[in-house]
Amino acid sequence: MADLAHRYERGFPKIGIRPIIDRRKLVKAATKEMTMELAQEAARLLSANLRYPDGTPVVCVVNDVCISGLKEAADCADKFAKENVGVLLTVASGWCYPLETMETDSRLPHAVWGFNGTERPGAVYMGALHAAHNQKGLPVFKIYGRHIQDIGERTIPADAADKLLRFTRAGLAAALLRGKSYLSIGSVSMGIAGCIVDDDFYQRYLGMKNAYVDMTEVSRRIERGIYDEEEFGRALAWVKEKCIEGADPNPDALIIPEAQKAQNWETVVKMALIVRDLMIGNQRLAERGFEEEAYGYNAIASGFQGQREWTDHLPSADFLEAVLNSSFDWNGTREPYIVATENDNLNAVTMLFQHYLTNTAQIFADVRAYWSHEAVERVTGHRLEGRAAGGVLHLINSGPAALDGTGEMTRDGLPAMKPHWEITEEEVDRCLAATSWRPTYMDQFAGGGHSTDFLTRGGMPVTMARVNLVEGVGPVLQLAEGYTVDLPEDVHAALDERTTPTWPTTWFAPRLVPGDPVFDDTYTVMEHWGSNHCVVSYGHIGEDLVTLASILRIPVNMHNVDAKRLLRPSAWSAFGTKDPEGADYRACAAYGPLYK
Repeated sequence: MADLAHRYERGFPKIGIRPIIDRRKLVKAATKEMTMELAQEAARLLSANLRYPDGTPVVCVVNDVCISGLKEAADCADKFAKENVGVLLTVASGWCYPLETMETDSRLPHAVWGFNGTERPGAVYMGALHAAHNQKGLPVFKIYGRHIQDIGERTIPADAADKLLRFTRAGLAAALLRGKSYLSIGSVSMGIAGCIVDDDFYQRYLGMKNAYVDMTEVSRRIERGIYDEEEFGRALAWVKEKCIEGADPNPDALIIPEAQKAQNWETVVKMALIVRDLMIGNQRLAERGFEEEAYGYNAIASGFQGQREWTDHLPSADFLEAVLNSSFDWNGTREPYIVATENDNLNAVTMLFQHYLTNTAQIFADVRAYWSHEAVERVTGHRLEGRAAGGVLHLINSGPAALDGTGEMTRDGLPAMKPHWEITEEEVDRCLAATSWRPTYMDQFAGGGHSTDFLTRGGMPVTMARVNLVEGVGPVLQLAEGYTVDLPEDVHAALDERTTPTWPTTWFAPRLVPGDPVFDDTYTVMEHWGSNHCVVSYGHIGEDLVTLASILRIPVNMHNVDAKRLLRPSAWSAFGTKDPEGADYRACAAYGPLYK
């Protein structure tokens, strides 16, 4: 069995916590203990609530001493560099000397929490510190509880705790990207611009590298047996037991013989093993004499071109994409591998953002159609109600969506998508049972293969998002919070039959905002969507996405998050307070990419 523990063998980025105090002797003596206790309390909060992609609690490194001047600040920076700190949190209970205690590494997301007490107000230091950061072009997040606390308190107020968690969650997502790579397998699929890999975007905005492999490398490894044969045997047995083959939609003249279908199953299983090995490597290959192939490309995401150069004569990549994107396979539950169909690397980036914020699998989909309640009633006689009353978006693609997207996992009795360490074997079986593997339409995928066919359960809070590249602007992020919805079985069938019924469907209703120029109507949400693709993540995580985007200096061009829930660096208010969206654009343009 392949040892996959090396996926993050260099470890995860840690959270560095910097307790800051006034260096005057008597003040220092009076505040040292309190400040350190607040820093430790922040560390406990973060470690108790945040986890790395492997399910382990995040690690916080609290500096050994309170920082009161340049020497201690420098020592702290050295310590954090050795400890692989990727996110900074400064904690202060009273006044300190900002220019002498601040951290100036512009690549590290940084927030300062000032204790809101009147005796020795940390907010005063926080105000002076963020002013210094803004003056020096080093954006910092400002966190300050709404209500005055007593000097003896050591608890973190709920509002401050919420912001600490939101900032740190986004900061860790940014840190997890840095130093990794995106692996492009093939090139541009069917003229889709999202397949064009912009190295500059990855390097300057994400801190990532790019790797490129032709699709012939996959066929070479298939033909020469460059994969783990023992694991292939187990994987194929799992497929035969767990993957239910559905009805063939093709006319009799185009149906592939059963023997060829069986051969195609073997091919797509090998494709899944090979793409995973290309991403992260596999030491078992070195044991078989394939030393170079064992390395992998240190990729946290990849994309497979597929159409049409591959799919015109070989089985489609739907199986490899669906299984790798899911939170489980023949090895049990595990972190998803982010794989974009058609090599749409911008969708892959969006999948990465949402995966690192939630630790869950993602649904890759086309934004296929907007169904108004009038159109649904005309076609089916049914009138949409509830969350679907304003119309629904039909999100559907050829089968790369994670099987977690069935909604067959539950939390508190409701459908959900969960981190892999929370998923039970029973939930895995339910997801597989809800999925039918349908032979591909031969007029679209002449090489055959199988696509997933499932219907996402309604009632899940989800966020639909997409990163786009726009000439003259650069990268922009758009998102829409909403819900998956259930349609009556006959209504779903009638609408689904009008498109490609062998593919997985998610019916999505965005949360509407009366009077909003985009979100007052479901049609205008689709009208303003920037691409043919989107990513759907479990949970309403729009506010986390906005925070992450601000860290990476990517403006958000449409969202339906309450303005009071937005958390961006304090400098953003200097670019305008009456128009937060415009201020976001101006700030991102002024500061430029995080890794410029």
